[in-house]
Amino acid sequence: MIRPSDGGTGGPAGSAPTSSPVPDGGGAGGLLRGPGGDALHDVASRARVLFAGGKGGVGKTTVASTLALAQARTGRRVLLVSTDPAHNLGHLWDRAVGDTPTRLTTPGGAGHVDGVEIDPGRTVERHLDEVGRTLRRLMPERLSGEVTRHLELARDAPGTHEAAVLERIADAVETGLAEYDLVVFDTAPSGHTARLMALPETMSAWTEGLLRRQERSARFGAALRGLAQDDTDDDGAGGLVGRRDPRAERDGEIRRVLLRRRTRFERLREVLTDPATTSFVLVLAAERLPVLETIALHEQLVTLGVDVGALVVNKRSPEAAGSLLRARRAREEDHLRTLDDALAAVPRAEADLLPHDVVGEEALARFAGL
Repeated sequence: MIRPSDGGTGGPAGSAPTSSPVPDGGGAGGLLRGPGGDALHDVASRARVLFAGGKGGVGKTTVASTLALAQARTGRRVLLVSTDPAHNLGHLWDRAVGDTPTRLTTPGGAGHVDGVEIDPGRTVERHLDEVGRTLRRLMPERLSGEVTRHLELARDAPGTHEAAVLERIADAVETGLAEYDLVVFDTAPSGHTARLMALPETMSAWTEGLLRRQERSARFGAALRGLAQDDTDDDGAGGLVGRRDPRAERDGEIRRVLLRRRTRFERLREVLTDPATTSFVLVLAAERLPVLETIALHEQLVTLGVDVGALVVNKRSPEAAGSLLRARRAREEDHLRTLDDALAAVPRAEADLLPHDVVGEEALARFAGL
């Protein structure tokens, strides 16, 4: 389980009134200024789990970090988790961030931000080590070599990475709900994120199938063992009294392992699809491909039952900075009309294109308009 390096335990989430009208954006004064920023702030304030996702390169890490910092400054304890293999949290906060929680800021009072960059390679190795220990404990010793070969093949098999990262997301959600007020996920680009959000249901169904097959196998094995006992014992089942049955014990432990996994994935899915707990912020640039990808991702998330609380249009071109940027701004308005036609009911905030990089806490605060 993910543990904070320094922080408190438990506590209710902060809350704030919701904002229903479609905002007109508030980028000029900072991301969280103006009607659109107010709506975005409300989404972050009422959530316990918040995802920032969208096309690669649109500023997901900056927006996720901004929301984490803003909530920490209201006194909330925030766990900021990057699931993107191309991690940028450390670069953005200008400090080393690794696979275990690192304190990024304590802005005063009870609030703070702890950061984690999930290491995909380490996560897969840890996942396979755990699976290997379980298999070797349950399987006959003579099959240990087969287990090792199976795990070596599984290391690069399709889905192994996603399954391992999903375990870490479940871990972070469980830790966050128990020990933090808010968990903010900086996610991988859209396609990876959509598959990851669908995985809890897929893995739960897959585990359910394994349980059914394991139960049929256990019943069949028990019947065979009963027949064998009938052949060797004069008093039938009486010969089983007081006798250990390693195969039955193994079947029982396999079932317990599968039940734990099913319960964990079902619980994660319940959290992700509970709009009172979890919301998703879609980050994009006002360009054709990011707009179309955002519309598609929104449809996928809604189909999965995930609440989409807000849109953030990042890197908006200024109007009064020469003819090139003025023309680009006009073209951006065309693309945003497409966005509005498709997602008119989702609150939208905007952030301006900046002449400098956003690096460090103070730069994040300026970007947010705090």
